[in-house]
Amino acid sequence: MDASPDKPHILVVDDDTRLRELLKTFLSRNSFRVSTAKHAAEARQHLDALDFDLIVLDVMMPGQTGLDFAAELRQTNDVPILMLTAMGEPKDRIAGLEKGVDDYLAKPFEARELLLRIQNVLRRGRPVAAEAPAPVDRKVTFGPFQFDLDLGELTQKGKRVALTDAEIALLRALVGELGQVLSREVLSKSVGSDVNERAIDVQVTRLRRKIEPDPGFPRYLRTVRGQGYRLVDA
Repeated sequence: MDASPDKPHILVVDDDTRLRELLKTFLSRNSFRVSTAKHAAEARQHLDALDFDLIVLDVMMPGQTGLDFAAELRQTNDVPILMLTAMGEPKDRIAGLEKGVDDYLAKPFEARELLLRIQNVLRRGRPVAAEAPAPVDRKVTFGPFQFDLDLGELTQKGKRVALTDAEIALLRALVGELGQVLSREVLSKSVGSDVNERAIDVQVTRLRRKIEPDPGFPRYLRTVRGQGYRLVDA
């Protein structure tokens, strides 16, 4: 997946595997970055690790419903939400709006209409330039690298280093606690539900290939035996 930070990042949450994958393909072809989740618990893990520009959220899902998840999310997060549902009655749409949903689209729907609604929601949520707060510089340097915590962008002497979403999430966690030891459990939660504690070792190995002069003898991303990993400014 293209992790270019200038593309809006959408989280699609739907228990219908076929629809979830169709939406991922369609939206990716229309210049969006797309992550997916099959239920609210998985979506929450994504949100803990990454920032999203919009959530496409199904109402009827196993476990926590989309409406309840939206209401809970609104207590701490103002990310725009476009609700998908097979229930098209006015009272159902009102229920969604009362939970803080930004727009509502009944199933079945035309893909083109979904795209236009997403574009409209994103346009409405875009801050007016004159009122936008001054950006906070959250760039951390280690060795010849600089990592932008907000953009999830890694550069080496001004040249961008291509990273996967998982590597961005892993590096964001490590950079945020530069010099501190982070356990595999903490890192796995930062990366997301698809990465277990042992798989963190694989992600670390892949990241080392991109940032270490000699991945076999890491200078920056070090292993702390029995504890986890830490990133240092060597």
